[in-house]
Amino acid sequence: MSELKTITPQEVQKKIEAGEPIHLIDVREEDEVAEGMIPQAKHIPMGDVAMHLDDLNEENEYVLICRSGKRSENVGWFLHDHGYKVVNMTGGMLDYNGETKPKA
Repeated sequence: MSELKTITPQEVQKKIEAGEPIHLIDVREEDEVAEGMIPQAKHIPMGDVAMHLDDLNEENEYVLICRSGKRSENVGWFLHDHGYKVVNMTGGMLDYNGETKPKA
């Protein structure tokens, strides 16, 4: 079994601040993202990911985000098994110190 790639919240923040292209998916629930999410992230709640596979490009690498890194890891394995390139942000939003905004 292969390993799921990971990235730290600090590495994500550096990529955003450097203006690097990065595809972020926040898999937390509505009430969680209402408190704040990374502005560049797309919100797809964990339970809705399977319904949004057609919205994802298999050529892109997606960084998956949740509160602590466990739900995003589970979603990562699901997407990985469906042929998508994914990276789990370890530590989740609990460890992220960059800019956040409530979901619009």
